[in-house]
Amino acid sequence: MRKLSAALCLSLLAAVTLPAQADEVAVLDWRAALMETDVAQRSMNELRNRLASQQQEAESLGQELEQMQQRLQQQGESMTETERRTAMQAFQRKGQRFEQLRQEIGQARQQSEQQFLQQAEPKLDQAVQQVIDRHGVEVLVDPNGVLHSERELQNLTGEVTEILNTLY
Repeated sequence: MRKLSAALCLSLLAAVTLPAQADEVAVLDWRAALMETDVAQRSMNELRNRLASQQQEAESLGQELEQMQQRLQQQGESMTETERRTAMQAFQRKGQRFEQLRQEIGQARQQSEQQFLQQAEPKLDQAVQQVIDRHGVEVLVDPNGVLHSERELQNLTGEVTEILNTLY
């Protein structure tokens, strides 16, 4: 009985400590898989086109603010009090508009990304399941979550992107 228990414990320990086979553990960067799809690229281009005028205005304002700041630093002490106050008020107005544009652009990007992810989630799940089934993967990890691996883990990101492109 002791020999049977010892053999059972030893075989259980060996099974637990055996390294996982190559297809049992794989890596998937699901964000990259989604963002590299044709539909994601089109969506990003549409967003860029939609926000182009706001982006251009923000860039222009940013340059104006830099020039105004340099002018105030270089000539501020030689300006009259009225000139300095007027320049500071203009600087603040442009700064507020710049910040408003920055927030609007950020919100539009965030909303667009969230909408895309919601629409893509079922297809992503389907593509991931196909790849898991094809490779017999038991553990799928995000590449950012892997702290250490003794061996190269199979990266399924490209394959998931290919499947996603066929699903759209």
